[in-house]
Amino acid sequence: MRITLTALQKMAQEGTRITQLTCYDASFAAVLDNAGVETLLIGDSLGNVLQGHESTLPVTLRDICYHTANVARGAKRAFIIGDMPFGTFQTSPEDALRNAAQIMAAAGRCSRRCASSPSAASRCAVTSA
Repeated sequence: MRITLTALQKMAQEGTRITQLTCYDASFAAVLDNAGVETLLIGDSLGNVLQGHESTLPVTLRDICYHTANVARGAKRAFIIGDMPFGTFQTSPEDALRNAAQIMAAAGRCSRRCASSPSAASRCAVTSA
């Protein structure tokens, strides 16, 4: 069973520790998922770790979406969190929502429900941010 935001909220209310690790690919996602890690973060740190940049500023939305899709293919139960890179949410709430929707679509989770109503989309965008 997939871990949902509701399940994470319940864990937090009950004082249960929630594990989160950074992940960038399907193979490692499967290992972490099988180990019971509840949340997997696709962070803009991939700019430093994978791309060799000195900062995270060069990381693009396309980079995050690509790695989010890879992680989603490897993880069957973990809650997936994709970072929103610099410049993808500062310009306007509309841009932030549109960019968050791209990350959610890459993950293949939540996107249908988000597309069905503006209020659901707003809640999902906050989750992805």
